[in-house]
Amino acid sequence: MSGRRLTRRQVVAGGIVGMTSLIAPRGAAEAGATATAAAAGTLTLGGDLVVNRMGFGAMRITGPGIWGEPKDPAEAHRVLRRAVELGVNFIDTADAYGPEVSERLIAEALHPYPQGLVIATKGGLVRPGPSQWVPDGRPEHLREACEASLKRLKLSRIDLYQFHRIDPKVPLEDSIGELARLQKEGKIRHVGVSNFDVAELARARRVTPVVSVQNRYNIADRSSADVLAVCEREHLAFIPWAPIARGSSDTLEGNAASKALDAIAHAHGVSVYQVAIAWLLATPAMLPIPGTSSVAHLEEDVAAAGIKLSATELAAIG
Repeated sequence: MSGRRLTRRQVVAGGIVGMTSLIAPRGAAEAGATATAAAAGTLTLGGDLVVNRMGFGAMRITGPGIWGEPKDPAEAHRVLRRAVELGVNFIDTADAYGPEVSERLIAEALHPYPQGLVIATKGGLVRPGPSQWVPDGRPEHLREACEASLKRLKLSRIDLYQFHRIDPKVPLEDSIGELARLQKEGKIRHVGVSNFDVAELARARRVTPVVSVQNRYNIADRSSADVLAVCEREHLAFIPWAPIARGSSDTLEGNAASKALDAIAHAHGVSVYQVAIAWLLATPAMLPIPGTSSVAHLEEDVAAAGIKLSATELAAIG
C-alpha cells in the first residue's frame, strides 16, 4: 500500500482501519483484549437456538474473488478456531463460497463441533468463475445443494439454511417450498432468506416460517431499513452482510455520520471499524457477521462487542 493519506471514505467504506490519525490502532484499549462475543448479548433463532449476537462470516476465508483455496489454509483454520475460543457460536457460510471451500474448511477446523455452535449455510447461487454469482432457485438444485452441504459440513441437520437469492426464472414459492420439504424431512432445522424485500419476505412466510433475513446493511447503506423494521416487529433475526460498508458509495465522505464516527472512535480509543459494528449491535434484532481471513482482524471484530454507544452517540451517527 502506498504512503498516501487515506480519506474517511476509504477508511469506512473500504473497511480499512487503524491507518489515520483520527483512529486508534487496531485492538485499542476500550474494546478490550478480553472482550468476547458474549458481550454483545444473545438472540434466539426460531425460538430454540440461542446465539451470541457477534457472529462470524466465513466468506473471506476462501481465495481471492471468493474463489478457490485460501492463500494460507493454516491461518484460515486458526481464524475459525479462534472465533470459537472468543465465544462466537454463530458461523455463517454458503456453498457458493469457494465454491464449497468455506464449508469444507469449517468442518476441517471445527468438527466435531462444540456444543451450541450454530453453522448457518446458504444455497441458491452457483459460481461459473471468480467474482461471478448466478442465481439458481430450482427446487432440484436446492435439494442437491442442501444435501451436499450436509456432507461437507458433516452434519445430520443444518440449523439454519438460507435461500441465498431469488432466481428471477423460478417463483420464490417453489424455491422456499423445497426448503420447507427438506425441513419436514429433518435435513433443515430453520429456514432463512437473503437479499429479500418486504413483499418477498411476506410471500416466503406464507409458505413456511422464516426465522432470519440476511440483507446488505451498514451505516452507509440502509436501504433494507424497512425489512429490518419487519424483523424487529416479528422477532426475526436480521443478519447484516457488508456490515462495515465495504463497497458502498461515497455517501459517508464528509457528511455528519462520517464526522460523528471519527469523533466517537477517537473518544473511545477504538477504530471506526469497531464503532460501525457497535452501531449495528445497538439494535437488538441484529446479528452482525463481520468476516476476515486474519486472526488479528477477527480479534478486533469480536472486541467491538464490548463497545457500548450512548444514546447521544447513536443520535449523532443518525
